[in-house]
Amino acid sequence: MSEITIEAIERAAERIDDSDIVRETPIDRSRSLSDRCGGHVLLKMEHLQRTGSFKPRGAYNTLCTLGDGIDHAVAASAGNHAQGVAIAADSLGLDSTIVMPRTAPQMKAEATRSYGAEVVLEGDTFRAAMDHAETLTDAPGSALIHAFDDPGIVAGQGTLGLEIYEQVPDLDTVVVPVGGGGLIAGVATAIKAIDSDVRVVGVQAEGAATGPESLLQGTPVTVEDPRTIADGIATGRLSERTLDCIERSVDEFVVVDDDAIAAAILFLLERAKQMVEGAGAVGVAALVSDALDVEGETVVPVLSGGNIDITSLQEVLTHALADRRQLVELTVRIDDRPGKMGEISTIIGDRDANIRTVRHERGRPEISIGDADLVFEIETNGRAHSERVIDALRSHSFDVRWSEADR
Repeated sequence: MSEITIEAIERAAERIDDSDIVRETPIDRSRSLSDRCGGHVLLKMEHLQRTGSFKPRGAYNTLCTLGDGIDHAVAASAGNHAQGVAIAADSLGLDSTIVMPRTAPQMKAEATRSYGAEVVLEGDTFRAAMDHAETLTDAPGSALIHAFDDPGIVAGQGTLGLEIYEQVPDLDTVVVPVGGGGLIAGVATAIKAIDSDVRVVGVQAEGAATGPESLLQGTPVTVEDPRTIADGIATGRLSERTLDCIERSVDEFVVVDDDAIAAAILFLLERAKQMVEGAGAVGVAALVSDALDVEGETVVPVLSGGNIDITSLQEVLTHALADRRQLVELTVRIDDRPGKMGEISTIIGDRDANIRTVRHERGRPEISIGDADLVFEIETNGRAHSERVIDALRSHSFDVRWSEADR
């Protein structure tokens, strides 16, 4: 297992000096996040790469180093590595086959095909897709491009560390999403070689957190069925190579749950005007959830990807609205007679709330014959507005219950 060096990362930077494949992404201060955290927060907008993530850095570097006998790249990915390999292969005149889990977002599969790759859907997890990809490399001229367990991949991702330090030479802390560990291994190696005083923090999603236990045991620990909205880092395992880099160069690990990730996605959308996927938002999640103290520091969270599909975005927004009490469920017990739904709807509408859905329930054991429950999902401006709607319904003698889950 070859060690990743700063020299390898610098050579990778020379190879990927092609703005059609890898661009220098902007870095911009977030005033809102700085005020929230008490630090000087600069967002590294790697989600603005052509494929929507950092992945072309490693993929292009690795493909450039393949021998002349290789004309077919094979990879397994939940989406972002897939696109990185596909665009890099296309630019170098190579064929590519990408194996993706059947659970991969449709938009990521379609984007991968748009870059010229053949997409094969296999299994329900990254590991299952990886197992199948390995069976496709027996053909002459084929090479497996691993998403993170490859020195060329890690060195290519490390060019992001060089770029961050060039843009922010007074950097105190860099916060990096961690799935298989290729990104943080490269970034940490690069930054520590330049300035060992910079703190490097890795962040994982709770449902796919392998880093803390792997560091504790000194060997990669597997999560067999990773579950998180941050699908881009749901690899379920580090590699020996990336764990070795992490042990040498990463100062701290933080784990955040899906609630914090959803809040970070919404925060970035509302306050920074940036649409970022779950994997790309975990660094900001660590900041807004107070899991990481950056008081008085210059800190750079890496927004590693922006490929969030509409279904996932809808789930995040719905969750966030419920959390803010802007989306609430009200159950109103009524005499089951014509006109009651219209009467209640008028009261709700007169208080400037919007009815999203309503259902009519009669069959539950606790409902007496002749009665029914109307269950309204309504949109409001927040808790105070919701309470005004409830008070108005109760003033008209309606029995209203605000779901305990929404309180």
